[in-house]
Formats: sequence, C-alpha cells, structure tokens
Amino acid sequence: MQVPLIRLECGVNSYDWGKIGKASAAAKFASATASDFSIQEEKPYAELWMGTHPSLPSKDLETQRTLLDLVQDNQALLSQDIAERYENKLPFLFKVLSINKALSIQAHPNKKLAEQLHSKDPKNYPDDNHKPEMTIAVTPFDGLCGFRPLAEITHFLNTISSFRKLVGEDEAKDFENAVKGKETSSKEDEVESNKKALQSAFTKLMNTGKDALASATEDLLKAANTEGASFAGEGGPSNGGKELADLVIRLNSQFPGDIGLFVQFFLNYVKLEIGEAMFLKADDIHAYLSGDIIECMASSDNVVRAGFTPKFKDVSTLTTMLTYSYAPISEQKMSPVDYPYVTLSAAAYSSNSSSILYDPPIPEFAVVRTALNKTGAKATFEAIQGPSIVLCTKGKGTISVGPKKEKIEEGYVFFVGATAELVIESETDAEDGEGLVTFKAFCEIGDEKNKL
Repeated sequence: MQVPLIRLECGVNSYDWGKIGKASAAAKFASATASDFSIQEEKPYAELWMGTHPSLPSKDLETQRTLLDLVQDNQALLSQDIAERYENKLPFLFKVLSINKALSIQAHPNKKLAEQLHSKDPKNYPDDNHKPEMTIAVTPFDGLCGFRPLAEITHFLNTISSFRKLVGEDEAKDFENAVKGKETSSKEDEVESNKKALQSAFTKLMNTGKDALASATEDLLKAANTEGASFAGEGGPSNGGKELADLVIRLNSQFPGDIGLFVQFFLNYVKLEIGEAMFLKADDIHAYLSGDIIECMASSDNVVRAGFTPKFKDVSTLTTMLTYSYAPISEQKMSPVDYPYVTLSAAAYSSNSSSILYDPPIPEFAVVRTALNKTGAKATFEAIQGPSIVLCTKGKGTISVGPKKEKIEEGYVFFVGATAELVIESETDAEDGEGLVTFKAFCEIGDEKNKL
C-alpha cells in the first residue's frame, strides 16, 4: 500500500507575465523540487502547479509516476467519498504565481458554461470544470478584482473624458440615470436593474473599435502624465489621483493601447499585504498585476480572456457570463481564523507560532497557513477524511506521517493522503518575524472541519 506521504516534483510554466529568473518564487520553488530543472536568468517564470491536472501534473519525486496515477491506483489516498465525487482526481489545483506584469483581464466559467465551452472549443477551453479561486499574498500584491461600487464608476464617467467617450454619451447617461439614488440599494429589483445597466455600459466599452481606442488612449495618457494628483477629479475613490494616474502609465508600458487601460475604471483596484487573501467566485472578473501569491482553485485551466493578453480573447463570452456583482473590495477580502484542528507544542506557543485557516464557501478546498517560529516548535494536524498538499515557503524542518519522516525546506512540496495525522517540526528560528512557513491545501467531505 502507498505510504500517504509523498514528496512531489512540480512543474513550472513560463509565461511572458512571470517574474524573471531567480526573482520568481515559482522558479525558486520549482528548482527545489525538480531534479532536471535549472533557472535561466533571462526567462520569465509564472506558475508552479501542484496537483493532478493533466496540463502540468505533479509527480512522485522518487518513482516519477504522476500523482494522478497514484491516486487512481489507490483511492484510499483521496478517501472513497472524494474519489467518487471528483472522478478519482484531486478536486483542487494548488499554485504559486509570480507576477511581474499584468496578466489578462479574465473570468473563469461556472460549471455549466465550462461544459459548454469545452464541448464547443476544447483548444481554448481544455476541460469541463469550473474554477472558483482563492489568492493569498506571499509578497505585497496588487490587482483588479470585481466591479467597483456604482458611485465610483459614475465618478469616473464624469471626470475622465476619454473613458466617457468610449462608453458613449448616451450609454453613460443611461447608466447614470439607471443607478442614481439606487447605487447601494439591496432591493432585488433595483439590484437587477443596476446589474443590467452595468452590463450594458461595460459591454459597450469592451466592443470599442481600434481607431476609437487609439484616440482615447492618447487622451488618457496625456491626462495621466500631466494631471498627477488631480487626475480623475476631486472627492473620488480612495485610489484616485496620482495612484490611478501612475497605474495608467504603468499598464500602458506593459500593454500599449490595450482596452484594459479603461476597464480598470470599472473594477476595484486592490492591494494585499503578506498573508491577506481574497476569494473569487466563478464568473467574477479580475486581472492580477504584480506580486507573488499562493493560489488555490477548483482543478481547472479554463480562462475567458478579454484584455492585457496576447492570447485568445473571447469578448462576447466574457461580457455575457459575468455576474456583474458590484461591491467594495473589502467584501471580497477574506477573514482567516485560527485553525482548531492542529495542536501546537509548547515551543510553538512560546514563539507566537500560528496556524490560520482560509476557508472559502465552496467544498473543493481550504488552506491552512502555519508559521513555526522556533527550533523545536511543532504542529500536529489531526487526520482528516481527505487529501492535502503541503508547500514550504520559508525555513526548514521535518514533516512526518507515522514512522515516515522527511526533511522539508523552502520549495519542498508533499502530498498527504486521507486519514493521515501530519506532524511538522521547525529547525529554524524566526527571521523577519517567522521561521518555518507552510501552506496546506486540503479537501474534506462530510465533515465540518474545513467549513467552520
């Protein structure tokens, strides 16, 4: 029988938006796990994948068998319930993203739409699964996520002439009249009316012609370069003025004349500090801009793109699939809680070690971040009825299941089978506040341990 602790070799994708060479956390972690991988200093490295997805499956470092083969040969590694529900596959895909420049304005389809897109266009939509996802910042991060409060969009329509020009005067007036006085209403009919107005204005922008976009971009850049703190008017959103002007200039340097320069006035601009997180439902629009993040999602590689990308764009699908939910970014940020199903040793308590849970409102995954800040500090995780993947992002120590103990250090990745009690022990004293740091992604069905 397969021992339920397996060190993984994980692949890294090289995309244009990735961080370069050793600046990429994804590349550094890959070099720790892959025997035949060496970092090229001029090459961008974007994503480290940990899971069973066929696009880049993880392997048992020792035998080189894929994790998918291992869990399909031994369903007990997943648990019977999870094996049956998720067709003998790991239900989540765990990633590290290292973002040097904007990656596409995008959304991930819900399950029904994913099935339709995959059936119609398997080349661009490679599987039939949905892809809700969670982002946890490993370094300071910024991005565009979800539609802004409607009053902010109205403010930009009235203070950025090039933006209003592309939306169109009639469309802008229709939007303003439709939402006026109802921007924060919770009445169902008014919310639906607001969403329809938002969809209409956003769709108009996304179908802008090349000549109109080029002309408006010239006007936008001129304003961003000359107006500074007064850009986008007074009394607007908290990230107006110079911050927004600088963002326009920065994004244009990466994707000159892209429609995304104007999409940002519809979307929340969000910053995450280390350890902060947010959750994106299927059909939520977003674009990550910079930083290193831990990402966990349902196991899918489906992306509907419409800007900031040289890849295939599907504007009509994007504009029809979105939820058009609008809210302050504070509503998408997560509030992690202490994870109650771990026992910390006395050394862990005395060094302010922690184990916190990021728990999105879906069954496929949750993530526990553990920091053990003193040599000898230990965390013992209770057995759960489902699989886990553990990634070490800092420090060194040991990881054990039963009698099997292995060293763990930055970049090491392990699969932990269902019903296995897991013990992690630090051999690192705190540096910059923390010692040994691990992230544990897991899934469990029929138990409330990951749904507090």
